[in-house]
Amino acid sequence: MVKHIVSFKLKGTAEERREVAERFRNALMELPAQIDVLRSMEVGINENPSEDWDVVLTAVVPTMDDVMVYARHPAHVAAASIIGAHKEARACVDYYFS
Repeated sequence: MVKHIVSFKLKGTAEERREVAERFRNALMELPAQIDVLRSMEVGINENPSEDWDVVLTAVVPTMDDVMVYARHPAHVAAASIIGAHKEARACVDYYFS
């Protein structure tokens, strides 16, 4: 299995970032029912005002190839478009686990 962990830093006021983060989270949480390779999805919105990163997601898929299946799926592309114009930075780690 592969854990796909992504953190996002968003642009805008705290209120704007929170609103976008919530819409993004809600869309991501619908993906396991739409993408066959996606075994689980967890999304967290940062509650610590002294930290700069706004959203983190953890997706679990069977293989590294499935990370690309997930990434290219139309439902994921639509969810990602929610933060497209608001994204300041993105950091990602993909690793195998048992």
